[in-house]
Amino acid sequence: MNEITTIGLDLAKHVFQVHGVDASGAPVVRKRLRRSEVVAFFARLPGCLIGLEACATAHYWARLRAVGHEVRLMPAQYVKAYVKRNKNDAADAEAICEAVRRPTMRFVPIKTAEQQAALLVHRGRERLVRQRTALVNALRAHLAEFGVIAPLGLRNVARLIAVIRDESDARLPDLARKVLRVLAEQVEQLEAAVAALEKQLMAWHKSNPVSQRLATIPGIGPIIATALAATVVEASGFRSGREFAAWLGLVPRQHSTGGKARLGGISKRGNRYLRRLLINGASANLLRSKATNADPWVIGLRRRRPSLVVAVALANKTARIAWAVMHRQENYQRMAAAA
Repeated sequence: MNEITTIGLDLAKHVFQVHGVDASGAPVVRKRLRRSEVVAFFARLPGCLIGLEACATAHYWARLRAVGHEVRLMPAQYVKAYVKRNKNDAADAEAICEAVRRPTMRFVPIKTAEQQAALLVHRGRERLVRQRTALVNALRAHLAEFGVIAPLGLRNVARLIAVIRDESDARLPDLARKVLRVLAEQVEQLEAAVAALEKQLMAWHKSNPVSQRLATIPGIGPIIATALAATVVEASGFRSGREFAAWLGLVPRQHSTGGKARLGGISKRGNRYLRRLLINGASANLLRSKATNADPWVIGLRRRRPSLVVAVALANKTARIAWAVMHRQENYQRMAAAA
């Protein structure tokens, strides 16, 4: 056991696979562990390098650092290339052990429990918003069958609910009214639950200096700021704002060869949730901000490209600014326009 320098740990729900090598890379230990045995096994080992795939539960197991080990997380697609032949737990653990020792490997920063909790609030809110949207669409469709409609927008759903609860409105049969009342109550419950989660996010935002700095950027509000602050552990992990925007999938997809560059649409890689938030924020910024619409860069871009392309380009720019704000630990300051 004293010879082990690097371990690849293949995570699972119940049975984990360990592959350990010495300084020369020769295998020293191949072992299967039950979930209850993992912490005790690593607590007995002297400090070594542990590689994990950045998959479900990976950030929890990365806290093996508490027993004196160095833990590194890697994207699963980067580890796949090191699987020699057939896929099984032992082969996966060996591939992880090999990949974590590569000098050019890219690693995933380990999130704290507090950051995971903030992201959980975001995931819970997103799920409730989807459920609310589905119920509102169902409510509109059912009422339209009886000739009851309302303008688009969540703020106009209250009109539909008022019709459902108005017993004197003869457009709805009693049987339909009973069913629609159940759906209306669920919409209101989801609305209250979403508001409660947003209140929690606002409280976290006020207590987090990184989130507050990010909120000074045009097009970024508390929702986007908290999502960025909870997701990005270390801004210094990215060499530049462009690399950060590429990580979010906001840069053109490349298919270049023979010295000829071929660029397509955005790559849509990385964090889909953050990318969607930034594009939605950019769209709202273009719609409501006079300062943004007066920017010569935005004006020139709007003359040449469609509105959605402009929103994506602005989201790319916003992501680069967000990286600079996190990296420099300073509030955003708009540059004065040239005279």
